[in-house]
Amino acid sequence: MAETEAELRQGIVATCRSMAEQGLNQGTAGNVSARFGEGLLITPSGLPYEEMTPDDIVPMDMEGRADHALSPSSEWRFHRDILRARPDVAAIVHAHPTYCTAFAMCRKDIPAAHYMIAAAGGPTVRCGGYALFGTEELSQRALEALQDRTCCLLANHGMIATGPSLAKALWLAVELETLCRQYAVALQVGRPHILSEAEVAEAMERFKSYGPRPKVG
Repeated sequence: MAETEAELRQGIVATCRSMAEQGLNQGTAGNVSARFGEGLLITPSGLPYEEMTPDDIVPMDMEGRADHALSPSSEWRFHRDILRARPDVAAIVHAHPTYCTAFAMCRKDIPAAHYMIAAAGGPTVRCGGYALFGTEELSQRALEALQDRTCCLLANHGMIATGPSLAKALWLAVELETLCRQYAVALQVGRPHILSEAEVAEAMERFKSYGPRPKVG
């Protein structure tokens, strides 16, 4: 059943607060969006999550027009462009968690050092090239890094996680930060063994039924 606008607004606020509670973000950094109707709903710019209410969520159309007292997130462009280019995506979480951002600062892809790489939709998590935040160029870099993937890093910036729902996008954001933390520790311990393409493909097949599910009954 499709979620109502009120449910999506509340879901975006809850996702933002959960990001902060789980250490994915801080202050007013990061942003969240969800597909709604012919456009999207997105977090406003510069408003602390603890002060945010469902009425503060900004509606936008796919032309980038917003009709709200608050300005949309400065990153609205890549949210809009991802939703426009990817019909499989219904929600997007963008954040600057420590380990994801550390690898992004080093401009490094994350290889298949753990089977959870399957959640990314392929054998790597790509790090997209650098561009100034809020720009069309950054949006293009994000789309390139997300080709055939569900998440990516952005050079010298942070990460993007997508999903068919807010719950799945947030789950993926947490899993990506965990994967980056584990890989960082493994690099300190020694030389991580990288799974083969066949092993990753096997894990991806299993992942078709993996991840958070709505409660039934």
